[in-house]
Amino acid sequence: MAELIVRKDAAVATVLFSNPAKMNAMTFDMWSAVPGALAELDADAAVRAIVVAGDGDKAFISGADISQFEKLRGTAEAQAEYNKAVEKAYLAPMQCSKPVIARIRGICIGGGLGFAAACDLRICAEDAVFRMPAARLGLGYSPTGVRRFMNVIGAANTSDIFFTARRFDAQAALQMGFVSRVVPVAELERIVAETCELIAENAPLTVAAAKFAVQQALKDPAERDMAKAVKMVETCFASADHKEGRKAFMEKRKPVFTGR
Repeated sequence: MAELIVRKDAAVATVLFSNPAKMNAMTFDMWSAVPGALAELDADAAVRAIVVAGDGDKAFISGADISQFEKLRGTAEAQAEYNKAVEKAYLAPMQCSKPVIARIRGICIGGGLGFAAACDLRICAEDAVFRMPAARLGLGYSPTGVRRFMNVIGAANTSDIFFTARRFDAQAALQMGFVSRVVPVAELERIVAETCELIAENAPLTVAAAKFAVQQALKDPAERDMAKAVKMVETCFASADHKEGRKAFMEKRKPVFTGR
């Protein structure tokens, strides 16, 4: 059964893309479910970090479920509707106020690569394999999507992976800057969990302000909401968490932040 599986463990939530029979290929319903799942976790004050991952050990996301293309992308109107659902899914991690970390094992291709590019951090195992095969399928990739890759890996690397449609491994992804860390397969879940624990210990308002500022910097100047970015920084300085942080520093203890 193709579905999203949502789990919570203390301050960390995990969204699993589950379609094991097809290497976690994304169906239309799975794409459509992503924004709601992330929005619900974003609204949960107990959640401080969100991990997205593929179900099992074979793949993160192997792309879109091609078996649905004829039915759901066979006409211009159907294609537009399908693309709209995918783009909303891509936007969801960026619109989330909390950090979204992609935990990548195995295959990360096409739509999976695009979704990972929309996350804040990407940590992969040594067995990860990446590819952007649009040119092999005759698919046009949206300018917005191309720019998303350029924001992460630059123009030259984006041109490389789109023009050649070549596979590249974890070390190449690290060299490009697509992933921030490559770790042994057996250590992937632990290291991602430790990263999330570090995030969860920090002041949520500060983390949210930093994420919002990063997202604004990636937009065209006319689209940026710098007034909100500045207001979020001011809110940090006026918060109870800022007082707690100062007090904990003076008392040489770990601060306990509440997000207020």
